[in-house]
Amino acid sequence: MLEAIQNSEAAFRFCFFLGVLVLIALWELVAPRRSSIHSRWTRWPSNLGIMAVNTIILRIFSPIAAVTIATSASTNSWGIFNLLKLPLWFEVALAVILLDVVIYFQHRLFHAVPILWKSHRMHHTDIDFDVSTGGRFHPIEIILSTLIKLSAVFLLGASAIAVIFFEILLNATALFNHGNVRLPAGLDGTLRLFIVTPDMHRVHHSVITSEANSNFGFNLPWWDHLFGTYLAQPDEGHKGMSIGTNGFRKKIDQRLDKMLMQPLKDDARGNT
Repeated sequence: MLEAIQNSEAAFRFCFFLGVLVLIALWELVAPRRSSIHSRWTRWPSNLGIMAVNTIILRIFSPIAAVTIATSASTNSWGIFNLLKLPLWFEVALAVILLDVVIYFQHRLFHAVPILWKSHRMHHTDIDFDVSTGGRFHPIEIILSTLIKLSAVFLLGASAIAVIFFEILLNATALFNHGNVRLPAGLDGTLRLFIVTPDMHRVHHSVITSEANSNFGFNLPWWDHLFGTYLAQPDEGHKGMSIGTNGFRKKIDQRLDKMLMQPLKDDARGNT
């Protein structure tokens, strides 16, 4: 039974991820927010390649996937939620919110700790910003993030349905808020009350350190407001701002093998 849940969950998540990826990519073609520095043909093979590598790594981790931890916690009455016995709808909503704040602080940690920044830096060395950037994470970061998430799921005792819903939501919003898509200003202002929008998250990918150290949220925007890391707009505007870091800006740096080696390089943050 557990194996069937895991297999169907993984397949559903992949199909949903692929569907959102295609939809946002088409939206970028119809209504792009910014002009690209490099073509998709230059960047996408590497960005999609790193997604494939991470998918394989996550499949290796599948015996201890978050949904497995959640199912085991429920069976053995481990974790906070299994002690409180909350209504399912409330537990799912609360689990999503709490897991989201864990991701927020994890993101801040990966920026604050130099050795963690070296693995997260690859996400920021993309000098363009589009839906493919939403899946551009170094395998080291993927492994560490998975361990943090598994720990959070175990401590909370979140249900399998809550974990599945959170995983799907996080994947979809990560693709959406990295989209190079144009939204009317009024709609963006309304949406960012409830969800991180592309214009909100793009600020975080600025080459300027003070801007890169803002807007850490991937899904819910509330944590940036609550913990003082929210920045509404970049100083140079969304069309004028520079994306990435001051290092790794050459075309060759976007090659998959070079991306995988970036954590071994000296810190090239060097932002202004």
